[in-house]
Amino acid sequence: MTQWSGYFGLIMQGALVTIELTLMGSVLALLMAFLAGMGRLSRFFMLRALATAYIEFFRGTSIFVQLFFAYFVLPLVGLELTPLQAGVLALGLNVGAYAAEVVRGAVQSIGREQHEACIALNLGRWQGLRHVILPQAFLVMLPTFGNNAIELLKATSVVSLISLADLTFQAQVVRAQTGNTMVPFATILVIYFILALLISWGVRSLERRMARGLDGVRV
Repeated sequence: MTQWSGYFGLIMQGALVTIELTLMGSVLALLMAFLAGMGRLSRFFMLRALATAYIEFFRGTSIFVQLFFAYFVLPLVGLELTPLQAGVLALGLNVGAYAAEVVRGAVQSIGREQHEACIALNLGRWQGLRHVILPQAFLVMLPTFGNNAIELLKATSVVSLISLADLTFQAQVVRAQTGNTMVPFATILVIYFILALLISWGVRSLERRMARGLDGVRV
């Protein structure tokens, strides 16, 4: 029993790494989603082209290749990353490319009357976006952002391939040391599920809170 408690301690250490990856990767993904999503809506051709290139590249290539490129190839050009940094970079850029289309679609889904009301109130394009359009669009984005965050959580398991001691890596260590496959992998299965439930609960809570405060935003 003492032996297994030590092994569960290893798995919980991996859970902390997985949570860290998920949080930092989600922040980067959210930032890239808004930059690329709004870039797709820009009036300037070069911004639209750059945003489109980013989205299509990271959606069209494997997360495994992106992770290996960040960890093994970037050091060859002088940019050396730790396994954690490489994991956050690959996960954030990959999921951010998918979320960028969520941003673009949500902004475009806001009714024409809201845009016309901004013009009638003499709001500039940025003022209208910031105070009227984006708050409404963000509520539309939230459910899919929650799905993206859960996908990012599940994708963190790939970082075990670069020897980062996340949940999956630690489960493999426990399996190698004990010869038991069911216990460590059943344990991390439950942990991943609980973390996904927490993300879903957090997103739903934020969605309800924002919906109550949105009436003062519509014009």
